[in-house]
Amino acid sequence: MHSTALVLPRRECKPRACGTTMMIDTGLPTRQFADVVASFAPLIDVVKFGWGTALVTDDIKYKIDALREHDVDYYFGGTLFEIFAAQDAVDDWRRYVDAFGCRTVEISNGTIPMSNTAKAEYVARFTPELRVYSEVGFKDPTQSEHLSPQQWVDYICEDLEAGAYKVITEARESGRSGICRADGTLRTDLIRKIARSGIDMTDLVFEAPTKDLQVAMIREFGANVNLGNVAVADIVGLETLRTGLRGDTLLDFTTPLAVAHA
Repeated sequence: MHSTALVLPRRECKPRACGTTMMIDTGLPTRQFADVVASFAPLIDVVKFGWGTALVTDDIKYKIDALREHDVDYYFGGTLFEIFAAQDAVDDWRRYVDAFGCRTVEISNGTIPMSNTAKAEYVARFTPELRVYSEVGFKDPTQSEHLSPQQWVDYICEDLEAGAYKVITEARESGRSGICRADGTLRTDLIRKIARSGIDMTDLVFEAPTKDLQVAMIREFGANVNLGNVAVADIVGLETLRTGLRGDTLLDFTTPLAVAHA
């Protein structure tokens, strides 16, 4: 960020454990992707290649080369892990991520019938050699609504105890499941229950693919909340939200001076 006399929320430089932004790539053309990474690498902590897009992206290697050149971490979406797991091919999944030099992975159970305990066992299995993001919550909105706040807390704790680097709270790329209702509004009671549970907020990544969700999370937890599933087009906009440089959060970080008129 350019130096000015403005008083703005403090943002750590990379590598950072809090205030991280996970950008989701849903299939950008390679040259456009490389341009985005070159332009905004200081604002991007990690890139997720959404769901199974890596398998149908012939030049995924060149996208990864761009990330490595600019020191941006990356991993393949948790749904890809679930597909391999559902076909009893987790060893093949490990070989696949190794083939692309992934040192970070995501392990989830948002779609397939897998208990959280079973998922946590996979987390524990791979944490000695890989940085593991786990995910809690379901992609189906009704199923997520039936997951009680205490279950969210218990599942997050179970994953962290298994060695997860951070736990992602599900919202999908649409922002209409998991910690969100089907209409896209945030389940504020749920995230407050999680926050009051004693879980370290730096251990969580809240998926926030829409501006409304990003604003809500920043207002709830401050500028340095970890946010995920951020669209390519929103990277700069999110940083301005974090720093009060956009009307949506300006008054959250800046107290306007009273101007007396004669």
